[in-house]
Amino acid sequence: MNFVERMGGGVIRAGQQAKSMLALFFDTLYWLVVGPFKNKFVKSDSIFSQMVFAGVGSFIIAAFVSFFTGIVIAMQSAYQLSRFGANIYVAPMVAVGLARELAPVLTALVVAGRVGAAIAAELGTMKVTEQIEALETMALNPIRFLVVPRFLALLIMLPCLTVMADMIGIFGGFLVGVFNLHLDPYRYITFSFKFMQWKDVYTGLVKSVVFGITISMVGCYTGLKTQGGAEGVGKSTTLSVVTSFILIILFDCLLTGLFYFTQK
Repeated sequence: MNFVERMGGGVIRAGQQAKSMLALFFDTLYWLVVGPFKNKFVKSDSIFSQMVFAGVGSFIIAAFVSFFTGIVIAMQSAYQLSRFGANIYVAPMVAVGLARELAPVLTALVVAGRVGAAIAAELGTMKVTEQIEALETMALNPIRFLVVPRFLALLIMLPCLTVMADMIGIFGGFLVGVFNLHLDPYRYITFSFKFMQWKDVYTGLVKSVVFGITISMVGCYTGLKTQGGAEGVGKSTTLSVVTSFILIILFDCLLTGLFYFTQK
């Protein structure tokens, strides 16, 4: 095949996969609403165990990344602002930058690398060992019992992790501002919340919700489509992480543009 044919085939395959992933998303929403009323064999702790794995298990890594990101933003912005005697504006730069952009994106990337890969590997292993077919044989819908708990867990826990990352990152910038730039602690905190508005926090939370949906859908889709034994599980895990990273950056760009033009 020539270059044009290869590009066209890639676009067609990508479109088919996007269509299948959207179908999985709508099926998940359906079972999310009617699932508890249509089947009584639902484990009550499945969602909470997934929330613990996705949220509590990812907290240390997300906090670590956010803390040092706040420190880096403070030091880099202070390097430029010190030329104009405006070191106090380090505080709002750290707070707004984390709330609107860096905290939701970096947290989503961390969760995609940890939780998204685990979801793809777990469901992929169940697929190649025919455990999913066993569920269907017992008249149990795999989406209801496997996808919905993971979807809900990420939908709830990723915004919570983002809020925690905001506070921890701001604290990292606070340490630089107080102990390195010798700013007054009270003035630093006042300036942080003087310039940071509710829409900044709202923007980050909306992004985190979209990222949570993206990570769960990509992980579940690649896991359920796994073929080829152990090698296929490895490929699905890698594909899940790479696809999640690309979609997170893409959706971040789209949402940033949307909020930019609608909040003027």
